[in-house]
Amino acid sequence: MERLLTNLTASLTELREPNKVIARAGNQPVAIMNRNEAIGYFVPKSAVADVEMLPISNAELDAFMHTNLSEIAHVLDYLKDK
Repeated sequence: MERLLTNLTASLTELREPNKVIARAGNQPVAIMNRNEAIGYFVPKSAVADVEMLPISNAELDAFMHTNLSEIAHVLDYLKDK
């Protein structure tokens, strides 16, 4: 079973009315499901409006990658062909 990165889900059918999905989501991301499989995430603007982006050094990035590689391996696999 796939681990979702949010507690909220919506089907592709529900996404036909995005305003309802946004209203229900509040400030939380929503996993978009197709046949019980997450195909993406819908992240409302309000969920990232207060996120402060700070640059990191190459050493910090390397340390993060080595400690969290197993958790982000699926993302790296997806990005290989992009």
